[in-house]
Amino acid sequence: MRRPSVLVTFALSAFVGVLALTLLWTKVSPWTSYPVAAISHMVLERVTPMWVRTVRIAPGRIEVDTTVEVPVEQAGGRRAEVTLDADPGRYAYGLPIFLALLVAARVSAKAGGRLRRAVMGYLLLLPAQAASLVMFLLMQLALTARMDMAALRVVGWELNVIVYGYQLGVLVLPTLMPVLVWLWLDRQFFSTVIVQGWKDSMARR
Repeated sequence: MRRPSVLVTFALSAFVGVLALTLLWTKVSPWTSYPVAAISHMVLERVTPMWVRTVRIAPGRIEVDTTVEVPVEQAGGRRAEVTLDADPGRYAYGLPIFLALLVAARVSAKAGGRLRRAVMGYLLLLPAQAASLVMFLLMQLALTARMDMAALRVVGWELNVIVYGYQLGVLVLPTLMPVLVWLWLDRQFFSTVIVQGWKDSMARR
């Protein structure tokens, strides 16, 4: 019986790995994503001090008390300060994708150095995950304030930065970054095994 090619083995291993590791990640995400909340805490206090009053973090949760006031219809139009909360792991699901690619490389070509790359990849993904979380929180603040520039104390281009930053942080970074980090850390495996395997398969056609 003909053995499956390296490319097929890699693709199947990556697919199964994403499913299995994502399931495991959902159980440990409150702790693996805690550094994401800590980084986001520092970013919010330094980049948006005019909005942030206090930030509280715990495994699986970040809560931000802001200075932005909005009218509350249920309270007769009286104004109240906005409080934001989110799960730090909301956009940190790139970690199991990255780890699945590492495992697939190990299964398909017996590539070594997986543990070191796993730790490096985890650390490299943290800033991007924090950026996604920060942009999510800022967008929620803008939406709660109904994009009111006076309430947010911003001008038009600053509001646009939040909107476009949110789109980048939510739609692009979570899935793109784990692939880019893997390609950088496993570039030798990619060039010698994946690219060469693809060239060989094309030559046989």
